[in-house]
Amino acid sequence: MRFDLADLSLFRHVVEAGSITHGAERAHLALAAASTRTRNMEVALGVALLTRGRAGVAPTPAGRTLLQHARAILRQAERLHEDLGAYGSGVAGQIRVLSNTNALTEFLPEALSSFLTAHPNVSVDLEERLSDEIVGLIAEGVADLGIVAGTVDAGALATYPFRRDRFVLVVARDHPLASRAKVGFDELLDHDFVGLDRASALQRFLTSKAVRIGRPLRLRVQLRSFDAVCRLVECKVGIGIVPETTARRAARTMAIAMVPLADSWAVRELTICVRDINELPLYARQLVEHLRAPDVRSGDAGEGKGRTEIRVGQGHRGISTQ
Repeated sequence: MRFDLADLSLFRHVVEAGSITHGAERAHLALAAASTRTRNMEVALGVALLTRGRAGVAPTPAGRTLLQHARAILRQAERLHEDLGAYGSGVAGQIRVLSNTNALTEFLPEALSSFLTAHPNVSVDLEERLSDEIVGLIAEGVADLGIVAGTVDAGALATYPFRRDRFVLVVARDHPLASRAKVGFDELLDHDFVGLDRASALQRFLTSKAVRIGRPLRLRVQLRSFDAVCRLVECKVGIGIVPETTARRAARTMAIAMVPLADSWAVRELTICVRDINELPLYARQLVEHLRAPDVRSGDAGEGKGRTEIRVGQGHRGISTQ
């Protein structure tokens, strides 16, 4: 049995993505090459590692065992890379970050930009997830750190404060709800919504809240950003729920009104969570400290030189700063 780090990394990506196709994309391999590597691993072990179906793939019991060891080996390889980097041109590596929608869109871009500008050899793989999913994935070792809503039970994970924000209702200025001092989410389900893509963490969260009330969420338009949501709200296409920071910024140039939500879940204490800060690679520990720093928490982005990369979401949209 001979596996290299590329095989183990591919297998981890395939299992975490639930698809050989998406796993191959994350590993930057052609689908045919990824399929061949995966099959060769099964042949070498003499057991099936994946259960294949129309909906994707899932690990077999043997696959789960391999995944556990693969994650441990890859973490150790990262630590080795970090230790040897001290003898070269500096620490280099990749940090895997999971974030809920609010933190990803409102707070992380500036914070990551300033960090990566100061660490030109480090890249960040950033993926959007629901807060409760993030806690479970961090506990399993899928990513280095997560940003979650403070209301989620983090269990045995170490947590650190990040930011505080709240979700609010945005409506056109002449909308009947614009004059309300406060409104409950259940009162909004008679209206058409302008929201994010159904796959986004926030949209899945709001849909689940509507299901618990026993009403459908009438999502009329799906967009890719909160700013776009506010623009269509201004055009009276529907109502929207966005972070207060977004609403205040948009209200400076758009004819929209902001109405506080009465629901307790609307207040968002955002928290950084990790398995063990001392087990993280140096650059990941540095990112946690950077995110906790007062100047970052107040929104100062900082300046610097160098090339940085942030890969965002399941499609990993590339963002680079020069």
